[in-house]
Amino acid sequence: MALMHVDFFSNVLGMCMQMDVILPQKTSGQIGMEGKAEDTYPTLYLLHGMSDDHTIWQRRTSIERYVSERNLAVVMPSTHLGWYTNMAYGLPYFTYITEELPAVCRGFFRGMSAKREDTFIAGLSMGGYGALKAALSCPETYCAAAGLSSATDAFVRALREDKNDRHHYWESIFGKAEDVPGSENDLFALAERCAAGGLTPDLFQWCGTEDDLLEENRRLRDTLQRLGYRLRYSESPGDHSWTYWDVKIQAVLDWIDGIRQPSA
Repeated sequence: MALMHVDFFSNVLGMCMQMDVILPQKTSGQIGMEGKAEDTYPTLYLLHGMSDDHTIWQRRTSIERYVSERNLAVVMPSTHLGWYTNMAYGLPYFTYITEELPAVCRGFFRGMSAKREDTFIAGLSMGGYGALKAALSCPETYCAAAGLSSATDAFVRALREDKNDRHHYWESIFGKAEDVPGSENDLFALAERCAAGGLTPDLFQWCGTEDDLLEENRRLRDTLQRLGYRLRYSESPGDHSWTYWDVKIQAVLDWIDGIRQPSA
């Protein structure tokens, strides 16, 4: 595999941004790892959580090793604390992630496939919300999305209950609590609209049974199942920590392999 640390300018955000990118490389002779690559390759956009940045998946997991034999590129962008939204009072992070970033990556890395069936997105916590939101909002771009311990609507509770200085932060992103239901930031409403449109992504959810976000993940599961989504849902002992995300990202990669090679 090749690991690249990329600093580039975002026209959408009007500032320099960072991403780390793992690219397939055919190798032999590496101790404990072989690399596979073809002329073109699918891409997984892998999103970080609130306290993290573009480096976190490499620092907390063995993501490079996990994808080495899969002919899969992994793009890990920094998105600050924007919650993958076009902020109510701030920057258009959703447009950046779903429109500009794929175009920039495909321009830089010519082997990246632009096909929907080769484009995946996943994340944890805030990034799980972002991944599910991206796929439900832009099903023509992403064929599948995975959320680990996703914050599916925890921000609504924060808008209603967090009345200290942090409240202004939440409102700068989502507006007022009453503005969220039915909006472009409401996963439940997005799922309804996406299903009505007829083109739906495959979805993956996992949450630990000791995680404070479990109940909202179950509510989203129930909505997705009612709407007929192709959903792989699981929950198991675990809390909101990398001990579990390191294991579950491997399950996500296996799930992606199954989508890419359904007969395998």
